[in-house]
Amino acid sequence: MERMLVLARHGQSEWNLKKLFTGWRDPDLTPLGVEEARTAGRWLKAQGSQFDVAFTSNLKRAQNTCALILESMGQSGLETIRSEALNERDYGDLAGLNKDDARERWGDAQVHEWRRSYDVPPPGGESLKDTAARVLPYYIQHILPRVMGGERVLVAAHGNSLRALVMVLDGMTTKTIASLEIATGIPLVYHLKADTTVESKLILDKDIDAAD
Repeated sequence: MERMLVLARHGQSEWNLKKLFTGWRDPDLTPLGVEEARTAGRWLKAQGSQFDVAFTSNLKRAQNTCALILESMGQSGLETIRSEALNERDYGDLAGLNKDDARERWGDAQVHEWRRSYDVPPPGGESLKDTAARVLPYYIQHILPRVMGGERVLVAAHGNSLRALVMVLDGMTTKTIASLEIATGIPLVYHLKADTTVESKLILDKDIDAAD
């Protein structure tokens, strides 16, 4: 039984490029983001991966990344389940603001705390703890049973919704999670043991030879 779980952050979005806080706002992918998603699919295909089901958020940058990955793998039309539970964290009052402008307004230390701490939310928004409170129950109720049933599962989502999952999968603490960055378009390939813990993890990045 394979029990494969692949996590992929969406490719670069228009607001990533502009260094804007995005959260639940819904910009699309840049041309680079489109290529990142297609490359992720090629890397996965080169590794011999195939999927039985995919999960994604209600935001189009993740949905389009999911579709492009599957298209590159020759799996367009695969069952794909969308859920708001997998959305990026809500950045509240910061959404739409340039990150450098936010630092000038509130100071580096305050903005860093909002972005990287576990339980301090930005004004009107969600902390990583808040994000985990919706992501993890959804994972346990809907995604994990499919993995443990032997299905090969793709989750295309966002930096912070995936950080909440990786924190649990990798056994990270509320302190060590602060340093974790999940790059756009880089698949994280997990295989799980029968007790749902991680048997192996592979990061598919540019050092993997995945030429067509």
